Amino acid sequence: MYTYLFDFDGTLVDSMPAYVTSMLRILDENGISYEKDIVSIITPLGIKGTAEYFISLGLKKSLLEIVEDMKKYMLHGYFNVIPAKENVAYVLRELKKRGASLNVLTASPHITLDACLKRLELYDLFDNVWSCDDFGITKANPEIYKMAADKLRKNANEVLFLDDNLNANQTAKAAGMTVCGVYDESSKEYVDEMKAATDYYIYNFSELLEI
Repeated sequence: MYTYLFDFDGTLVDSMPAYVTSMLRILDENGISYEKDIVSIITPLGIKGTAEYFISLGLKKSLLEIVEDMKKYMLHGYFNVIPAKENVAYVLRELKKRGASLNVLTASPHITLDACLKRLELYDLFDNVWSCDDFGITKANPEIYKMAADKLRKNANEVLFLDDNLNANQTAKAAGMTVCGVYDESSKEYVDEMKAATDYYIYNFSELLEI
């Protein structure tokens, strides 16, 4: 049985529209232009990494100011609105019954991550809930996956990593993890690339029970 390591946004919860809107609102408010693939670029970076990327695009604010703006814009959705994706709660509980170790690794900060999982009554199903902030590096760095595997006391290939983001999946695969791509509306144009880059691909969480 695999040890499971789940992404959060777009994988466990249907949060990508709220997440992306919160991030891009800052660029829009400050008149900063960006490329159409920006969602795939910023999704693995986390709050701090995205803020640094925005500064590289020409945003004239301090890193701290940008991070605080991002958190402020994100709070309402994560605290009150964002739902779990279809069948996530059922599948997680079923895997837990089977004795699986369930864990989270996400770019989202704990202030939104923990509150959302607790509201959805999912938090206690996980053995570990990690933000990239806990490691000091982003999901664009293969070292974070090796560090997570070490914390789980597993070889990387014994960990099944699940994410809706192509870049994160490619990086986790390069780090040696077994990888399952997850369909999300925000990354639908990358489905074929995701399938080519991963060991498994699921459109609905219920399919995970067959892996």
